[in-house]
Amino acid sequence: MPASSPAPSRPPAAETLPRCAVCGTGSRQQPFRPNPPEQAPDLDLRPGEPVRSTMARWLQQCPSCGYAAPNITKAHPAAAQAVAAAPFRALLAEAGHPPLARRFLAWAHVLEETGALHAAAEATLQAAWVADDLGRDDLARMWRLEAVALWRGGPPLDAEQTVRVIDALRRAEAWPDAAATAEALGLSDPPEAVAQVVGLESRLIAARDAGRHTVASALPPPSRRPHVSHQKVVPRGEGLVAKLRRWFGRG
Repeated sequence: MPASSPAPSRPPAAETLPRCAVCGTGSRQQPFRPNPPEQAPDLDLRPGEPVRSTMARWLQQCPSCGYAAPNITKAHPAAAQAVAAAPFRALLAEAGHPPLARRFLAWAHVLEETGALHAAAEATLQAAWVADDLGRDDLARMWRLEAVALWRGGPPLDAEQTVRVIDALRRAEAWPDAAATAEALGLSDPPEAVAQVVGLESRLIAARDAGRHTVASALPPPSRRPHVSHQKVVPRGEGLVAKLRRWFGRG
């Protein structure tokens, strides 16, 4: 019998690109899965290395409409309206702001417009971290103060958020506000770990020290904190002291 002819080869399947949840544009986006940081976080909880240097990969951004998010295939129902509005378009076109910072600010803007003020504060603080790395102290101060305003404009702050507000005010050289906020938190009889961090912040404020300091300056090592993308594994309702004990191996 004659040998059977080989089966025709099938064309390769078309690549399925992630589609922006706002405008539907497909684009190549690299998912980010960070390893736990090995070095101590800063007092504002910016993670230590190696995660610290990976900020360019924390957010995706649509090349068409500019929507930015950890995963652009998902969006709040009101995100499209925020992205189409003039303030968002002006933000993307602001040439005086570093491109990576604009990405975090774009995400912060959408979060603010959709009512997630504390998350918007987080993203705005991350824009300040970008400015820190580029030596843009003017922008870092401005965005830290904007983050504080967003934190205070949202639901009541817990202890962790209040410590971060204190650090943002100190780094922005808003000395009277930083001192008053630290004093108020200290007088609220916080847990020991919180009190130690607040004590360090108070000493730094009194010395007019606006520099970067790590959590290890207030609490002994090991001091590691998960990247923000790891927070989904944190038990809901877990307080700052429990987090500190877990991060520092005291649990």
